[in-house]
Amino acid sequence: MALHIHGAWILLFVLPALVTPAAISHEDYPADEGDQTSSNDNLIFDDYRGKGCVDDSGFVYKLGERFFPGHSNCPCVCTEDGPVCDQPECPKIHPKCTKVEHNGCCPECKEVKNFCEYHGKNYKILEEFKPSPCEWCRCEPSNEVHCVVADCAVPECVNPVYEPEQCCPVCKNGPNCFAGTTIIPAGIEVKVDDCNICHCHNGDWWKPAQCSKRECQGKQAL
Repeated sequence: MALHIHGAWILLFVLPALVTPAAISHEDYPADEGDQTSSNDNLIFDDYRGKGCVDDSGFVYKLGERFFPGHSNCPCVCTEDGPVCDQPECPKIHPKCTKVEHNGCCPECKEVKNFCEYHGKNYKILEEFKPSPCEWCRCEPSNEVHCVVADCAVPECVNPVYEPEQCCPVCKNGPNCFAGTTIIPAGIEVKVDDCNICHCHNGDWWKPAQCSKRECQGKQAL
């Protein structure tokens, strides 16, 4: 009876030894999700603080090394606190600049407009032109157009005409004025009817003619 009990105790001690760590699968004891994510993050995103700098493309630079990050054209120096980049005061771009390059740290003007634009047309610097018969213009070095408009004198006639390519009207038949509804030349007396003789004012061509009545020819006949 004593031997039978002793054998049972031996069997109880042997069974736990048969269950080895290799027999326990990961499915029986799943790892914590936070531990798995942390492990993967450490493999993908390395921490280069105090060791180097990383640009936008993932390239690593050593401490003290100069490099150009993808978001800037200005050079940077890799330090233990991260990249330290130059921030110069760039000169202003000329408002007439037509071609700007951004290859360097500061934008650079490569071509300045050397012409003037006026009413849809381009003119060279210092070029003179007449956009209309009464305008005289010039393209200034500042790329601005300055114009002078002719100031026409008062015509010496009541029927001036405009000739092609001429700014001011001209009196083709010389000075004259109105005597009633009749246009008479200046400088001479004109008999406008049987009783009236008229002449134009001296210098005041826009005023009506001065007329004087004389003995009518019809009365003389009576």
